[in-house]
Amino acid sequence: MTVCAIEPEAGHEGGAGRAGCAITADGCYAARLAPAGDSFVPERWTLDGPEPYAVRLPGGGPGEPCAEVQPLSDGRVLVRRPAGGRHTFSLLYPTGPGTGELPLGAVACPDEDTRLRLLPPAPGGERAYALAVGPRSTTVWLVAGGAFGLQQLAEVPGRCSGGAWLDREGRMLALDREMGGRSKAVVVDLGRGGEMSPLLQIADGSDDRVLLADPDSGLLLIRSDAPSPGQDRLGWGVLGSTLPVRFPRCLRLADCTVTPFAVQPGQLLTPERCAVALRVDGALGSWIGVWRPAERRVDHFPAPAGWLAGSGLWTAEGELRLPYSTGAVPCGVAVLRVPGQERRRAGLDVRPPARPARSGERAAPAAPSGSGPAADGGAPSPNGPADEEQLPYCSGDMTDFLLTPHAGPTGHDGSGASSAPRPVPLQQAPLARLVTK
Repeated sequence: MTVCAIEPEAGHEGGAGRAGCAITADGCYAARLAPAGDSFVPERWTLDGPEPYAVRLPGGGPGEPCAEVQPLSDGRVLVRRPAGGRHTFSLLYPTGPGTGELPLGAVACPDEDTRLRLLPPAPGGERAYALAVGPRSTTVWLVAGGAFGLQQLAEVPGRCSGGAWLDREGRMLALDREMGGRSKAVVVDLGRGGEMSPLLQIADGSDDRVLLADPDSGLLLIRSDAPSPGQDRLGWGVLGSTLPVRFPRCLRLADCTVTPFAVQPGQLLTPERCAVALRVDGALGSWIGVWRPAERRVDHFPAPAGWLAGSGLWTAEGELRLPYSTGAVPCGVAVLRVPGQERRRAGLDVRPPARPARSGERAAPAAPSGSGPAADGGAPSPNGPADEEQLPYCSGDMTDFLLTPHAGPTGHDGSGASSAPRPVPLQQAPLARLVTK
């Protein structure tokens, strides 16, 4: 289940900011920093029961606005607290009326230019990782779930942003590395001591970043300025495919920022059928967009009142679950069932109601009809060449690296189990059985 990718830092990708909460890969728990007077308190949401409910976890001290929280699959919540050039990590859990806290250790960042943040929730939910971005290199840390406490797993030359998991084992991590004034997506193999390989190189002078990845289908959501230098565009590709990267015109919305935040899982080897949830931010507010590569249009829906913007998850059945919090409902999940899904359950609302505007507040944006294409200057034919701009992964003599089900050597953990798929050169990849039309 692909959810809640870490948003780009300010000044890197023009993103819409961090998501309102973090959700485990299995969708059972969520965590956020909830406002409590003049401070913030860690709060855990339980999502796998009949009704969602929240538990506040004050911990040993007040939450800080710049701290982060992340849920684990066992219900504990990881919290990061910066303090005097260090970042301390602890696990919080409810203990009757109080809160239990298990200190994990600290990561020292003596350089004031070093920034540390949590990576998206890892597959499996038993471990958590952090990224320390320094002036000349970036370090990947295991901060929860390790056998020997906090561990430095990899050091990557250059400044890295982003973060997307490419496999179900939590081993292959895609990062956007900035070198020589350009950002290119790379793969870091955490099972091989941080071995790094190029992942996405569309053009020599382009910025090519990975926003989301779905291990089931191989769908990649990317942001690049290759089709229009100096102007970022949303596009999609397929891991292990020789097909070019596509940049649909329907994803270009005038005066709006479009950020993908969740991909429908379970669509094995059929990336064109995956539903992608988009956060659309415009002058009048934020709303939800739903897009599938095969349909080549964006359906628009109003966001539920109090939506924790940028957070949500898809089920394999095609339900988009959006966490929200209001005065009347402090812990709620709105379910958006998009028309056209083949598998449905009865008894769920089709769309969350839009919040009425309060006195003195601007009305919510008038989202287009859910059945029509996005307003992108026209309604191109679904099969017409004008619908998408296509660019190859490689340009000139560049070598591109993509993930395929190619079996690599046994991992360094000594377990003897088969290792995760390894990046291999595009020219050597066994791609025939993965290519889809």
